[in-house]
Amino acid sequence: MNTQPFLRAFTAPAVLCSIAFLAAMAAVLQFSLRAYVPGSLEPGGFTLANFTDLLKPLYSRVFLDTVWICALTALSTLLVGYPLAYAMVHTQNAIVKSILLVIVVTPLFLGEVVRTYSWIIVLGNNGFINSMLRGAGLIQQPIQFMFTTFGVVVALVHVTMPVMVIMLAAALSHIDPDYEKAAASLGAGPIRTFLTVTLPLSMPGVVAGVTTAFAWTFSAFATPQLIGGGRVNMISNLVYQLGFASFNFPFAASLCVAGLALTLVVLSGLRLAARPLENIGPQ
Repeated sequence: MNTQPFLRAFTAPAVLCSIAFLAAMAAVLQFSLRAYVPGSLEPGGFTLANFTDLLKPLYSRVFLDTVWICALTALSTLLVGYPLAYAMVHTQNAIVKSILLVIVVTPLFLGEVVRTYSWIIVLGNNGFINSMLRGAGLIQQPIQFMFTTFGVVVALVHVTMPVMVIMLAAALSHIDPDYEKAAASLGAGPIRTFLTVTLPLSMPGVVAGVTTAFAWTFSAFATPQLIGGGRVNMISNLVYQLGFASFNFPFAASLCVAGLALTLVVLSGLRLAARPLENIGPQ
């Protein structure tokens, strides 16, 4: 039976999307090489000045802050999500497992803006946390959570948590329970069994979850825009400010190209550094 017509029919949408994506990237690239003409929406001639201007401290600091926030978010999501994924995989109660799954998946059905506004209610000076602390008499003045890196990271952890937990749960579910039983029969306690058996064997999921969380956070816009309030800027926010506030579309395009290149470099470095850890997992 000739399957070529079916393959062409199935791959045609993907090919068309790829062509459209490449065309859009080519347009952004050529825009990044054009000069900015003040007072005009039309770009000038070709130039490399946009990329040399990226080396200025104002812009290079935003790139460093973006990488730092992404790294903090990925590691924080891993620390919070691993126990949840472990409980979801190892619990024997079907009801508890279903409840945990609903808790994990439900945030995916809410928009990022909705989740961000929810965190504004929680982290604001008159929000839930400060109101509880003042009601308990622990503080006199509200703690500043909004417009800080801490607040942005907390909100971003909520955004990336579902994907992290799902990837970790997939890795943990592929670990043969006999390995943990063998370690326990040899005298290893729960903590030692986890550190010497479960954690190493789940490393492929850890690497995949951290990499995905980092890449996902790199393009975050709504959360740092609303929680950061202009004091915590990431690359996407800077692109918005230059493109729609200053109408400097060529420089905004150069920021997009540089941000994409930086993402690829950082993710490639993470993959190379984590390759020995991935080989630890079950084959």
